[in-house]
Amino acid sequence: MKIKNTVKSIREARLLSKSELARKAGISVLTVGRIERGEECRMETMRKIILALGYSLEEKNKVFPSQE
Repeated sequence: MKIKNTVKSIREARLLSKSELARKAGISVLTVGRIERGEECRMETMRKIILALGYSLEEKNKVFPSQE
């Protein structure tokens, strides 16, 4: 199942490379690529991405709009 998200567009708008985002989030570049393609990931990984992009956890719907 694909997970709709805005990770790639936010990352590009902030002029971050995949490797920069991965480093800030403490995850691998491959994981960033999988998330941008809409593949499933753990909640903990979503949390790391949200915070690395500069959002609070209350703003999670801006990054992962399909998540409750």
